[in-house]
Amino acid sequence: MKRFIGRKAYLLSMLVMSVFMCSLPAFAGSHDDSDDNDRTPTADTSAAGPKAVNLGTAGNFVLLTKTGITTTGTTAIVGSMGVSPIAATSMTGFGLIADSTNTFSTSSLVTGKIYAADYAPPTPTKMTTAIGDMETAFTDAAGRVSPNFTELGGGDISGMTLLPGLYKWSTGVSITNGVTLAGGPNDIWILQMAGDMVVNNGAIVTLKGGAQAKNIFWQVSGKATLGTTADVKGIILSQTLISMNTGATLSGRALAQTAVTLIANTITAP
Repeated sequence: MKRFIGRKAYLLSMLVMSVFMCSLPAFAGSHDDSDDNDRTPTADTSAAGPKAVNLGTAGNFVLLTKTGITTTGTTAIVGSMGVSPIAATSMTGFGLIADSTNTFSTSSLVTGKIYAADYAPPTPTKMTTAIGDMETAFTDAAGRVSPNFTELGGGDISGMTLLPGLYKWSTGVSITNGVTLAGGPNDIWILQMAGDMVVNNGAIVTLKGGAQAKNIFWQVSGKATLGTTADVKGIILSQTLISMNTGATLSGRALAQTAVTLIANTITAP
């Protein structure tokens, strides 16, 4: 009799345990998981490297200078360009056609609008602001401290792969056989050089890993020269001249505190 009662108690306990275990999914599913179901992946917006240089209204221009823009040959400018404080006559080779408002002009070589300090208001104020923003951007880029890399390659970065960061040279920088910038779409490069920037004939600046031209800032205290058929990416902030030789291309912006000279080039806003 005792054996029967013990067996009965055992079976009863097993039955209770089974009912309890079966009820667990119901309890587990009773919590509000709407947040889990509605959660959508978001893009990774983190960025390596320094903070980007703020171009202000200078970022509205693919070419911007203080003393003029000249071109020979079949040049293609994808974006707007302008000069100030000098007059529109400093832009030669474009066959400028004034708009009826005389606030801007157009050209068969330029997809955007063309502005000059002597056009009708509000253009003079617009251009003064843009030039001021360009100078501020240059000062910002030149003034960044605590570089990640200094004097890399003794100024010759040919064949190197540059990661995001702040680079500083007390000399000029040359690219004889091309250079690669590798990083993500939000990563930033600032390259400070105390001298000239020289990109040799046929040299290519290659971007990898999603790196974007709009996030690359070449701060040049001297002049920037892009050799014949050179292919460069990034924003060139030059304290003096930016010169592009025959067939050179730039995906970025040429922002010069003196002039820009072109010979059958293609420049595209990033």
